[in-house]
Amino acid sequence: MPDEPSSPPPTDGAEAAALLRQRDFMLFWGARFTNALAVQIQAVAIGWQVYDIARRAASIEKAAFIVGMIGLAQFLPLFALTLNAGEAADRHDRRRIMTVALAVEVVCAGLLAWLAWNGHPRLWPIFAIAVVFGAGRAFFSPASGALGPMLVPRQLLPRAIAWNSLAWQSASIAGPALGGVLVAISPALAYGAALGLFLVGATLLLLIRADARPTPQPGSRGALIKEGLVYVWTNKIVFGAISLDLFAVLLGGARALFPVFARDVLHVDAQGFGLLSASPAVGAAAIAVFLASRPIRRHAGLTMFAGVAVFGAATVVFGLSRSLPLSCLTLAVLGGADMLSVYVRQTLVQIVTPDAMRGRVSAVSGLFIGASNELGEFESGVAARFLGPVGAAVFGGVGAMIVTGVWARLFPALRRADRL
Repeated sequence: MPDEPSSPPPTDGAEAAALLRQRDFMLFWGARFTNALAVQIQAVAIGWQVYDIARRAASIEKAAFIVGMIGLAQFLPLFALTLNAGEAADRHDRRRIMTVALAVEVVCAGLLAWLAWNGHPRLWPIFAIAVVFGAGRAFFSPASGALGPMLVPRQLLPRAIAWNSLAWQSASIAGPALGGVLVAISPALAYGAALGLFLVGATLLLLIRADARPTPQPGSRGALIKEGLVYVWTNKIVFGAISLDLFAVLLGGARALFPVFARDVLHVDAQGFGLLSASPAVGAAAIAVFLASRPIRRHAGLTMFAGVAVFGAATVVFGLSRSLPLSCLTLAVLGGADMLSVYVRQTLVQIVTPDAMRGRVSAVSGLFIGASNELGEFESGVAARFLGPVGAAVFGGVGAMIVTGVWARLFPALRRADRL
């Protein structure tokens, strides 16, 4: 008896229309966008304010080191709490965890606005709030990563991941640019805008009607955390993807140096700093829009490695640039390349991970990403202390390219990954 003809795969337009009809996912998407926008505005305000305060009494290199310490302050609670947060996301209501984490971020933004409004000249309160904010992010990230796939059918998951990336990258364009404008008026105004956006995000989460509770998992907290770590370690595609991101961005991430480059290398004001901060997201958003309409179908692993290699090369060019337009263009290329690798990594990790373990795997992935971002800022500050800001950026870009070559050899299964 002949085989029955299979149904043709849905077109890109049909998939997009189907995703738009997922009410709870669109609310989730809106919450992620407003949260990301708030985070970006607040990050610009903290970076500029800390560098401005530190620069009054310190050299360029020392002030850059102090800015880099912000990343370390946010990473320490992430390192301490994120595995427990992942276990919680696999046991408890994921929407509720995200809402509580957002409440913590609201308090932090309010305190930062109050300090800026009162002209507080000391750095230690800002660093203390950054630690608390990092604790909130430690719980928000794994719950968010685990909740999203619960709100869409499996066949729409790659496109939903592209849309989630588009939300983040769109916020990363508008956030730094808006943050630069607001900081130029008043840091307190920037923190106040972040506060309002955090509240909007929490409201959108509360409107989600879907059951956000995962299937109850037996076993102790320690056993569940161990199970998640073992799964990541033994699945070489997952481990290779998230560890590549860790080491490449740990070395090549130059975002912490943007205030230094803006003020003392390119000699621009707060609005120029906002343009620098937004430029990576311009390129990333362009790629995200493309991926949202035309997801990657073949050669996923090679695409990921190519993206990381271009990311490193663009970082080198940025470090050597003395022109604001060239620096912005280079950062746009950097952001687009990073978006390619992030999309492949997130899609691979989400698809191969069972729902019962998504919280823990998202936590491990978030820990690696947090280490690459926050510790990357710390590394940039340390490197700038000894090599200067230009030397630190060039060193990091070359290091990212070396890591790409080494990982391509160490993880052949990831390199050969074809279809998502």
